[in-house]
Amino acid sequence: MAQVLDGLRVRNEIFAELRPRIEQLRSSCRAPGLAVILVGDNPASAIYVRNKVKACEELGLYSETHTPPASVTTEELSDLVQALNRHPEIDGILVQMPLPPHVDARAVLLAVDPDKDVDGFHPLNVGRLVTGRPGLRPCTPSGILELLKRHSIPIAGREAVVVGRSDIVGKPTALMLLQEHATVTICHSRTRDLASVCRRADILVAAMGRPAAITGEFLKPGATVIDVGTNRLHDRAEVAAIFRNDAAKLAEFDRKGALLVGDVHPLDAAEKAGAYTPVPGGVGPLTIAMLMANTVEAAERRLRGC
Repeated sequence: MAQVLDGLRVRNEIFAELRPRIEQLRSSCRAPGLAVILVGDNPASAIYVRNKVKACEELGLYSETHTPPASVTTEELSDLVQALNRHPEIDGILVQMPLPPHVDARAVLLAVDPDKDVDGFHPLNVGRLVTGRPGLRPCTPSGILELLKRHSIPIAGREAVVVGRSDIVGKPTALMLLQEHATVTICHSRTRDLASVCRRADILVAAMGRPAAITGEFLKPGATVIDVGTNRLHDRAEVAAIFRNDAAKLAEFDRKGALLVGDVHPLDAAEKAGAYTPVPGGVGPLTIAMLMANTVEAAERRLRGC
């Protein structure tokens, strides 16, 4: 039977390790501070932000949530970021994506002080990642590496395939796996014969945003499968097809009106993989855990010797 890689357990381990570091900062200077900017009223983004604020409360971090309207301009948002850069009690700044189409997201992210860039998106931190220098790392890729290491999944010398080339997940995940001495292939929409490339993978990371697209034919028997996808299904027939008319899943769908599924076919992963991440409960909790870890790390650097 395939091993389930439990993101909740690993998150709790990371939280337990962060607590004495946070207490040390609180006793010697002040609590680490995180500012989150949530533009407009995107329901999914609002849920993510609530979860991040809840994690701050659980760990004893100071947090602020700024909610400019969807009509905010690039200049106004950049001015808010600059004010938070100067805020002495804020160690981390997170701009929740996506931003409205009229806002220049790159300009806003570029305005964030790299030392407060707890998402790891600033070009300076990307450069630090590429060259193997210390710096704040993107949260989801960092969480993936923690998940593998804390479940004793070997990385060095293994063949890894990352499906998806986004700046947020795909590219940094590939770089981190490479730094752990895996042999890495990045796949994307123009990859020829994707299934055959994926079947080479000892470690397969799916991050392309297509529900249950990675089926059994893509999986090497015994592979470790990391599913980054979080796709919300609203079509009961689609849920029935993916879960093969499983009564419990259909009942859950009927109760909630929607169901989350990853980019990997959940039943195929359970049947064919050696280890896999569930959706939900796999990678998701680690993204928030690493955001907390980045905020604490940023505070420790800024408050050193205070």
